[in-house]
Amino acid sequence: MTMSAKRRRAHDKLAALPGVRPVRRPVARTGDAAFDLYYVRVGRKTAHPVVVIPGGPGLASVAPYRAFRRHAAAAGCDVIMIEHRGVGLSRHDDDGADLPPEAITVKQVVDDVAAVLDDAGVATAHIYGSSYGSYIAAGVGVRHPGRVAGMVLDSPVLSAGDIDEMRTAIRGLLWDGTEEPGGAGEPSPDLALKVRTLAEEGMKLDGSAQVASMVYEYGGVHLLDRQLDLLLRGRTLLWAGLSTLLRITQRKTPYRHEDDLVARIAFRELNFAGEPDGLPLDPSVVMREIHDPEQEFEREPFDLVAAMPEFDWPTAVLSGGRDLTTPPAVARQVADLIPHATLVTLPTAGHSVLDTRERAALEVIGALRIGAVGTLAERGVELDRLPVNPIVRAAITVIAAAAALESTLPAAVPRIVSRIRVS
Repeated sequence: MTMSAKRRRAHDKLAALPGVRPVRRPVARTGDAAFDLYYVRVGRKTAHPVVVIPGGPGLASVAPYRAFRRHAAAAGCDVIMIEHRGVGLSRHDDDGADLPPEAITVKQVVDDVAAVLDDAGVATAHIYGSSYGSYIAAGVGVRHPGRVAGMVLDSPVLSAGDIDEMRTAIRGLLWDGTEEPGGAGEPSPDLALKVRTLAEEGMKLDGSAQVASMVYEYGGVHLLDRQLDLLLRGRTLLWAGLSTLLRITQRKTPYRHEDDLVARIAFRELNFAGEPDGLPLDPSVVMREIHDPEQEFEREPFDLVAAMPEFDWPTAVLSGGRDLTTPPAVARQVADLIPHATLVTLPTAGHSVLDTRERAALEVIGALRIGAVGTLAERGVELDRLPVNPIVRAAITVIAAAAALESTLPAAVPRIVSRIRVS
């Protein structure tokens, strides 16, 4: 697809922002074709800036994280963010056409990070990767270890087998009842019993529990319990609305979220879709619904299990206690693999501290910059108490208010839950 005039105007406006510049990069590993890969740098320049790599693949960097960079610069940070190849400002070749499939691989994305550091005149940097971005950050450690001064792996991705841990976490909470979501000393309602009751009454459990995961990660066990009680009473309006909202947020939004070109990384190299196992609450089912059948999993670009024991720089591994996307079990594996890594658990946080707990992320970056990563292990509860991002706080308030309102309304058609999926 060739860049439209409207997109060109948006492109030029973003490219003209302070600190944004392109660096020439090869389109593919072979051939002479090149394109402009964009990055942005803000804050007072230092010898070891922080390269922040968001999740996805599909999230842009320049437009969505303007507020974060402003706050980081105000906190004294020197921040670099790279517009992922195939996304946003880095989506097109010199003729304005979309980058071809051979341009989109993990190893080329990792090498883009090193090329940006070269262009910025930076010898070594602190690398902060969130979710999918953590795999890219770790990839920099594998391919360019001499460029790493320190690292933060936030809600980390470890391997193609992570989907098994995701299944275990979701089912442990919602089906088997083996998880204790309330935490030490906090009474926990039997969510699994309620979900099984809904299944017996005809509720379809053929998805990855996306709605349940969102409610749990944002509002905790008691807000999710309230939602399940509404479903048990035949009140499905809010649940259906949240399901629709999730689908809307996953749509392509130029310069913010564009996964159409880069989804091949998720499926071919990282196995995000997995293989359905035929049991309830399988995340593979929903991933397969958005999966391009031509992009079947082939192999991982790196063996991080083998590589991480060689990482010799200060590393913080961040984990949300409510994270059902990259569950705490994966973060613990990562922390165990990396020598002297510091595991930092935020008990009530969900997925991606960068995107939900910006204040905490900035505190972690600050500790990394001054060589105080080791102090973070005892600060998990303290960091967890810092304010959540405004959009998350608003979402919690809206969901809770909507649940309270729906509980006062009569159910239009009792027991219509067979139309609603925990997905």
